[in-house]
Amino acid sequence: MKDRKQLVEVNNKNGLSIRKQCRLLDVNRGLLYYAPQGESALNLELMRLMDPHLLEHPTEGVESMVYFLADHGYRVNAKRVRRLFGLMGYTAIYHKRNLSKLGQAKYVKPYLLRNLDIKQANQVWSTDITYIPMVKGFMYLTAIMDVYSRKILSWGLSNTMTAGWCLEVLQQAIDRHGKPEIINSDQGSQYTSHKWCEFLTKNNIQISMDGKGRATDNAWIERFWKSIKYEHIYIQPVDNCKELRQGIEKYIGYYNNKTHHTTKQKPDLRYSDSILEKAA
Repeated sequence: MKDRKQLVEVNNKNGLSIRKQCRLLDVNRGLLYYAPQGESALNLELMRLMDPHLLEHPTEGVESMVYFLADHGYRVNAKRVRRLFGLMGYTAIYHKRNLSKLGQAKYVKPYLLRNLDIKQANQVWSTDITYIPMVKGFMYLTAIMDVYSRKILSWGLSNTMTAGWCLEVLQQAIDRHGKPEIINSDQGSQYTSHKWCEFLTKNNIQISMDGKGRATDNAWIERFWKSIKYEHIYIQPVDNCKELRQGIEKYIGYYNNKTHHTTKQKPDLRYSDSILEKAA
């Protein structure tokens, strides 16, 4: 991590947690730059090909992608594609049996937003994780969105998808904007974990999760992923995390201050007006 005068390396090889190292060094955990995960050039190219295709065709499964890659000159087997799906955090959208592991099934929550009238800021937040390709690697991006205004309240980059990381980004949003009534996510392992559910329950935040095989339950943040990828990530590829972070920060500032096609208002302004009206 680059400070004003020195470069500080933080890792998990010395017996101290990342959180404790940051506290001892007096550095912000959210400003760490992670080294991209080591994947072969071929795997990185395959993921770069699949990512935009899967954004447009979220029902495509492993077999479909085997044929898709073959059409692009890459003959790879289903085992490789399935592994890359896992790295990308991607699951094809289709109705299927609930195969959640027993240790996590008890944390799966119902979807609370169907027919809900979302009429003010901080009523419902939405969160998700997406794969971000880089020139020589990849990262994961998570974000917290206020559904009423479509404002991105907080976000973070990491090279791993963990509940702890997601909670840190959520805590940033709460510290800056207060608590939501409801937070909605998918049924990923980060959100169907004891750590995530316990935190929300202790803070009296209702937990809502997308139904299995439902493509539209968390559509608000899915549309944001499309926007940032097509308008920024794909057309401005970077080869280091510092540039990636700076570019995302700039894009989110732009996104929060442009008129949204659904609300017909700027997310920042719609959010602040709602908070002021609520306080009045």
